Amino acid sequence: MTPPSPVLAELTTDAVCRRHTASVRSIVLVCLCTVSGAAAQILMKYGANHLTGAGLAGIITNVPLIAGYTLYGVNTVLLVLALRQGHLSVLYPIIALTYVWVTILSPMFFVDHLNIFKVTGVGLIVVGVSLIGVGSRE
Repeated sequence: MTPPSPVLAELTTDAVCRRHTASVRSIVLVCLCTVSGAAAQILMKYGANHLTGAGLAGIITNVPLIAGYTLYGVNTVLLVLALRQGHLSVLYPIIALTYVWVTILSPMFFVDHLNIFKVTGVGLIVVGVSLIGVGSRE
């Protein structure tokens, strides 16, 4: 059996590097999605708490609520871009980190308290996402 040509080896290495770069880019985009998704949820909750008008007029004139939904739309576009080149089995579980951000941010903006169960749940989510990340390298 003849060894592969240097040109073929270089093309293969280049393809692996491009795939790795796309994968890292996808992970970064999904991490941005977790932060923007959490911010969107905080804005939507804030807007919902401050609804003044009744019905549709109250909703469409509520700036935080509209901003939250707009940010959620941007979040969806980022997720689509991330999923184009990443592995769904790795990227989608990272979305669970949104729960972590919301749990951390909620006491800062609302009358919400952390307890041992919430902290334990957040810890389990972080450990689970980390295990998926480690498992994806194999």
